[in-house]
Amino acid sequence: MKDKLCNPVGLSIVLAGAAGQGIQTVESMLTSLLHQTGFYVFSSKEYMSRVRGGVNSTEIRVASVPVKSFIDRIDILIALNAEVISHLQHRLSDETLVLADVNTVGKFSHLSIVDIPLQQLAKDTGNQVVANTIALGVLAAIVQVPERQVVHFVTQFFAKKKAEIVELNKKAVILGYRTGSKISLSDDIQKKIPVGTHHERQVLLNGTKAIAYGAVAGGCTFIASYPMSPSTGILTTLSHLSNQLSIIAEQAEDEIAAINMALGASYAGARAMVTTSGGGFALMTEGISLSGMLELPVVAHVAQRPGPATGLPTRTEQGDLELVLYAGHGEFPRVIFAPGTTDEGFRLTQQAFNTADKFQIPVFLLSDQYFVDSYYSIKPIDAAQSTNLYTINKTSENYQRYELSKSGVSPRGIPGLGTGFVGVDSDEHDTAGHITENLQVRTEMVDKRLRKCNAISNEAIAPTFIGDKEYEHLVICWGSTYHTVREAIEYLDDSSVALLHFSQVYPLHKKTQMYLEQSKLQICVENNASGQFHRLLHRETGVVLSHKVLKYTGLPFSVEEIYMRLIEILGAGR
Repeated sequence: MKDKLCNPVGLSIVLAGAAGQGIQTVESMLTSLLHQTGFYVFSSKEYMSRVRGGVNSTEIRVASVPVKSFIDRIDILIALNAEVISHLQHRLSDETLVLADVNTVGKFSHLSIVDIPLQQLAKDTGNQVVANTIALGVLAAIVQVPERQVVHFVTQFFAKKKAEIVELNKKAVILGYRTGSKISLSDDIQKKIPVGTHHERQVLLNGTKAIAYGAVAGGCTFIASYPMSPSTGILTTLSHLSNQLSIIAEQAEDEIAAINMALGASYAGARAMVTTSGGGFALMTEGISLSGMLELPVVAHVAQRPGPATGLPTRTEQGDLELVLYAGHGEFPRVIFAPGTTDEGFRLTQQAFNTADKFQIPVFLLSDQYFVDSYYSIKPIDAAQSTNLYTINKTSENYQRYELSKSGVSPRGIPGLGTGFVGVDSDEHDTAGHITENLQVRTEMVDKRLRKCNAISNEAIAPTFIGDKEYEHLVICWGSTYHTVREAIEYLDDSSVALLHFSQVYPLHKKTQMYLEQSKLQICVENNASGQFHRLLHRETGVVLSHKVLKYTGLPFSVEEIYMRLIEILGAGR
């Protein structure tokens, strides 16, 4: 490693190999086992856009304290093919322990490689398919989970399979465990292995599940989407829950159909959402504008990935803030949330439905591949802490869908609830929803819609501030970079440096300018090439920020990377 000053806590285990070699299976089993035996766990993956071949990798951090961010350092690497070493070369060091079949990956003079021929060991058990279970046993032994707990876990994991499959996997995990027990570990790795069980009752939750469950908590009754990585998990999760929870989940023929279905459902009274990524959202923008004109509430989740066009479809980036901020022709209010934690993913999704209903506007949730695919241990979320706000009114015969009001929010009716006619039109319209070209009415309607902006701004969520009140240097981030930036700042151990994280990026909270102006030096951290949030902050506050820390390789920031960039900037600025 280039940096010897920043040494993140916990043991970093990386599994890497070709797509189709079962990396996700080992990840799923190992993280579940470690979680169940009381360790704090964080896991994140990077993968290529292919069904077979290439190199995919999964990082699992295990510790005796909460760990919630990606690090570069690899303590133990299980390499399943020859390309893994070159793919991860920049993250390997003399202290990395590589477990691999030497006949497959070859020998490297600068690396410590322990020969673990998983395929041959699997053959010895009678079936090559249990190589993953053997790998589980090897790693469980290294982390020092008691053998009986490992065997019990495997028995439960395969409990619904035939008895001979259960026995085969028990045999395989014992073989792997005893193989792993013989591996000699360096003092450096030994010190990083957490001892005993640690956490209170915790749950493992990734961004996908957090947003999907937040939608359920927010009263979502309709979702229409076209599958697009990395957003598809929201649609599939809600589809699985649809029968239990009376949610209509529709896989549309394309994104244009999806947004229009959601608006139709909203017109009928449903709490509707769509989930997509940048390219799909681009197709939805006319429908977003229709939401603005019809004043129909809708929640749009946009899981960002690198563009333009198809870009890197399985990688991560924060490159679509301006796309969402300016999406749709014409002028109309909107709110953009960007959760930084899984807890926020849940709560902000729930809030998105309430905000959309209250102000009759589109509300956007910006996440990214890193956020939706990462999971870690958290305390169970209490969904009862907040309640839902429903604003649908029973109509009378004289009902006016777009009645002029001081707040800009008109009473919302739906067809069939009451005796009134609920007229809507994509053309400019009068208070009854009838098309009009009366220029005075046009002005009144635009002003009515924009009057909502004041109330929306007054309810903006304040950014999260962490640090000493007398800070001199302010590190700013938004969305998924929260945990990584926070951990890096903790290793700085400098009371003059504070963190300001935004989980609502538009409209900005009124205290934003005060936070920026109080600092002598500002550093804005973003996973994009041009500093889109940096520009938004300048536009909204007039403050010219000192520095940008940007990354747009398609990979997330690591703790060490942020730490080193902050050291460079702060050192130069002092």
